[in-house]
Amino acid sequence: MKQNVELGDFLRSRRARLRPEDAGVGFSGGARRVPGLRREEVAHLAGVSTDYYARLEQGRHPHVSETVLEAVAGALRLDDLERGYLFELARPKTPGPGRRRPARVPRVRSAVHRMLDVLDNVSPALVINHRTDVLAGNHLAHALITDFDTLPYRERNLARFVLLHPAARDLYRDWDTVAETFVASLRLAAGRHPDDPQLNELVGELSIKVPQFHTWWASHRVDQCAHGTQRLHHPVVGELTLSYETLALPADPDQTICLYTAEPGSASAETLRLLASWSISADAEAPSSSGHGTAHRNVAS
Repeated sequence: MKQNVELGDFLRSRRARLRPEDAGVGFSGGARRVPGLRREEVAHLAGVSTDYYARLEQGRHPHVSETVLEAVAGALRLDDLERGYLFELARPKTPGPGRRRPARVPRVRSAVHRMLDVLDNVSPALVINHRTDVLAGNHLAHALITDFDTLPYRERNLARFVLLHPAARDLYRDWDTVAETFVASLRLAAGRHPDDPQLNELVGELSIKVPQFHTWWASHRVDQCAHGTQRLHHPVVGELTLSYETLALPADPDQTICLYTAEPGSASAETLRLLASWSISADAEAPSSSGHGTAHRNVAS
């Protein structure tokens, strides 16, 4: 029987973070040898036998019902994102019969490009996929973060830039927090796309090159980076505090717009306007290498 190692690791990590008093488990006396809840306590809360839960945590239970997964999610106090991740680990999708199709080159629709153009000089915006590959971006996003269009295709990835590029440590004031959140996003993507070779290659590269990666990955934190705030120090215009929101494109599976905004009337809003003016001047002075003059070309998957 093939063991589901990822499922077992995730369950143990969620069990370890729960204090007995938070889960409504009475103190039974004696020293606790493990952090968080014991297996038998989780099993009791979920309404299953200790042996059943032990096999589940060991990754030795290949067929888990939805009812049991819901009960375990409740016992471990999982939020909606973690609950979905639990289901994806416990019941992974299996590829259907037939030949595997070659990877499709993602194309960002012209209407989405026009949207990026409308947002340019107002809000930095990127189109990314589940691996955080940068599929498109406007001038202001390239000016704020880095000009992804000048990078080799393989390096046009937001997580790779944040975690590996030296400039990212200067750009993000709270680099450790931002980097850990990107790792949590990749962890979520790995649960949803376990057979994605490019994602697995990226995770492998980061695990070798980023000293903190193993600790962050082993925590089994998952995050979809839906929204938040980032403090940045741009080398040209200085300090900014920007909010970001991610907006799914329902007509384009696996494409998401990441949009950055500043609080109206704030110093960051003025600094963002200054960055927009600078990026226009810099773009006008730079010779075009492609002859098209566009800042948001498609990239290969």
